[in-house]
Amino acid sequence: MSLDTLRDRLQTLLRLPGPSGRETTIADHLARLWGPLADEVRRSPLGSVHALKGGQGPDPRPKVLLAAHMDTIGLIVSHIEGEFLRVQPIGGLDPRVLPGQPVVVQGREPIPGLLVAPPDHLLPPDLRGKPVPVGHLLVDTGLPARRLRRLVQVGAPITFGTAPTSLEGDLLRGPGLDNRASVAVLTEVLEALRGRPHRWDAVFVATVQEEETLGGALTSAFAERPQVAVAVDVTFATGPGVGEDKGFPLGEGITLGWGPNIHPALHRRFKALAEALEIPHQVEYLPTHSGTDAMALQVTAEGMPSMVVSIPLRYMHTPVETVSLKDVRRAARLLAEFVLTLEAETPWLTWEE
Repeated sequence: MSLDTLRDRLQTLLRLPGPSGRETTIADHLARLWGPLADEVRRSPLGSVHALKGGQGPDPRPKVLLAAHMDTIGLIVSHIEGEFLRVQPIGGLDPRVLPGQPVVVQGREPIPGLLVAPPDHLLPPDLRGKPVPVGHLLVDTGLPARRLRRLVQVGAPITFGTAPTSLEGDLLRGPGLDNRASVAVLTEVLEALRGRPHRWDAVFVATVQEEETLGGALTSAFAERPQVAVAVDVTFATGPGVGEDKGFPLGEGITLGWGPNIHPALHRRFKALAEALEIPHQVEYLPTHSGTDAMALQVTAEGMPSMVVSIPLRYMHTPVETVSLKDVRRAARLLAEFVLTLEAETPWLTWEE
């Protein structure tokens, strides 16, 4: 797939709403997109999308699960005040960047709006001169109060209205790249496996609710019971306020997680494979939890050997998240080769440090 095709596909994914707990629109799109690429596509009771690529090894075949969460951060309507909407966050939001941002209220129909803050001198004294907390922000849609109440109910989700934008070279900017970039990775892996035999069954899961509950990964892993699970996500790229001690260069390679959330044998295998394929990569040290679906995958049922593969992303959890398309392709190539090289027997899959 060319970078232009990947860019177009990813921009389509970014334009589809899907804040945590309200992923139906993006899930419907993925079910249609993955249908021709997989042997079977189904939805979990919570709404995660599962796509199966059957292996050709002897029964009973082991199974590998590749997970990328499709939900995004956003807002939810908490109260209607005349012509304005009060909001609360879905997922982690940085209140410093919110005032003035265009949004779309997902009411009975999509309604464009603007996040606005009260004048500083009208805020409580302890909030003046500081970033305005989300609970003090309002959404102005320009609609009269009566029409607004007909179209919007308390509980309606709100997504960012910033359009995805191509930057210099292979960079793409827009809201929701955490984690639609990784959903694009899974799609590329599915395409890479077409017509190429592999021994293990491979299950691709676009999970729901990672930003809030991890419920998608937890329930999908329980349903599939794979022998190996890999979470594909984004990580911090270097940029303003994020030095080399806290982030990774944008466009210079992917990261391979290492820490208690990661199975040592899986880390070694991914690292050796990346080196053999000459895929640029760095080790990302995760001394506690990984902040990804792997937290749920690892502890589902009797426990599952888990791995985290990440794409560096700049300006995380803002409407202008930025990734390198080359890193997206690198992650896809590594994961496809991982699936293709899995042997029927797994004597290597033991917890040895």
